[in-house]
Amino acid sequence: MRAHLARVDAVLVQAVIAAALSFAHLHDVASAAGQDGWKAWAYPISVDLLLVAAWRRLRSGEAKAAGWCWFLIALAASLGANVATAGLLDLDHVPAWLRILVAGWPAVAFLGGTLLVHSPPTVHDETSDVVDQQDPDDIEDQENASDPVPDPPTPPAADPAPAPPLAPPPVAVPAALVEHARKVAADHRTRTGTAIDTPTLRARLGVPPPMAEAIAAQIT
Repeated sequence: MRAHLARVDAVLVQAVIAAALSFAHLHDVASAAGQDGWKAWAYPISVDLLLVAAWRRLRSGEAKAAGWCWFLIALAASLGANVATAGLLDLDHVPAWLRILVAGWPAVAFLGGTLLVHSPPTVHDETSDVVDQQDPDDIEDQENASDPVPDPPTPPAADPAPAPPLAPPPVAVPAALVEHARKVAADHRTRTGTAIDTPTLRARLGVPPPMAEAIAAQIT
């Protein structure tokens, strides 16, 4: 346990020393490039915050391309400042291109920090992972079980039976006509030996078919 704490303490001390040195180098470069006062102290804070934001995006596993892009930009700014203070540049006579880079850094850092912090994260679809891990046979069984059993087809409704035709109203036959028809029928039987039929009766009496049928029903 003590060895672990000692190892952690050594790492923290090393990180603090490295951060302090890098912070001082960035401050010196910004101050030499004409950024005096509080502005020279703000430059190292801006570079370190961009490094942290890019590193967090890389650790989250989302939009790694953007994370690596801004991480390398911030690392180049920090590493460039550290190298510049090693005597490669005369900080008393800073070249114009370095002044331009230092002056344009706030806009670059603001753009990178905004894109890293406010870009929407990729939504991980857990449903697709669950489906991918399932056995295809199990998925087919679930689909078959979820499918509802179709109802048997309903037979077409039978057409309603036609209504029976209405019976014709009874025809009123005078009693005298019925008596005369009996005589005509008797005469026909005497001559022919057969019962008179309705058409012959209608022709002999000169009446319409309905009345002839009514008379034939009464004399039969």
